[in-house]
Amino acid sequence: MRHQERSLYIHGSRIREATGKMTRIGRRIVRLDIRWSVLLQKFSVFQEILKFIWDRFLACSGGKPVRYRRLSSRSSSPAEEMESGFDLEDPAVDCNGYETDSDLVTLKISLLGDCQIGKTSFMIKYVGDDQENTSLEMAGLNLMDKTLSFGGARIAFRIWDVGGDKSSNEQVPIACKDAVAILFMFDLTSRCTLNNVLEWYLQARKWNKTAIPILIGTKFDDFVKLPPDLQWTIVTQARTYAKVMKATLFFSSATHNINVNKIFKFVMARLFNLPWSLQPNLNLGEPIIDFY
Repeated sequence: MRHQERSLYIHGSRIREATGKMTRIGRRIVRLDIRWSVLLQKFSVFQEILKFIWDRFLACSGGKPVRYRRLSSRSSSPAEEMESGFDLEDPAVDCNGYETDSDLVTLKISLLGDCQIGKTSFMIKYVGDDQENTSLEMAGLNLMDKTLSFGGARIAFRIWDVGGDKSSNEQVPIACKDAVAILFMFDLTSRCTLNNVLEWYLQARKWNKTAIPILIGTKFDDFVKLPPDLQWTIVTQARTYAKVMKATLFFSSATHNINVNKIFKFVMARLFNLPWSLQPNLNLGEPIIDFY
């Protein structure tokens, strides 16, 4: 009898022990189910947030994806190509200032650089004063469009001008994403704006590693008033930076429209492999054009 009681006792203990283990395992499973449920809910919310941000980005950037194609340059003569590049004409636009052609090719261009260096003046000089009224201003961003006709095609430059203050740095990713060219700009009369160009370049390359880099010195009309030795120092530093950035270097002036249109023609030539011969100019006292 005692042996049977002892066996029942041991058997009951084992049952209780097994039951306890199963209870603990069940509790763990329940806790895991709860954790997975919470994680799935968080992931679902995260997906919704990402979708919302992406939709907002598409709404801001607008336009259709860039569709590259070979363009004909038959509209310009060899003499015109040698002197000022191929011929681009402004097409007719509707009453709202926006091109209605469904076959429009949109090219996004970004402008980066410090404050007060002439980025906005440069952009307005290119798009024209009449187009300034159709611009879109956002916090730290100024957007303008310029639509052109060439070789039977219609090209729209969508230009994103990023403010140069620190609060505008958060706009660099959206401005640089999908850009086909990034214009890094500095004031030729301000060495500190030239020194900051490399920082702008590093920021931009985090978000876009394929865009054509162009280094632009603004206010050339004021630059030529500087002492020749200082001009030479700035030219040498700018050429060194352009080499590091693998960028083409232009000196420009929005006031006198020096190299403004030529820069955008250069972008077109690079993108579509157009036969345009642009000669470098390294003469001190003249608008510098240098190639990496």
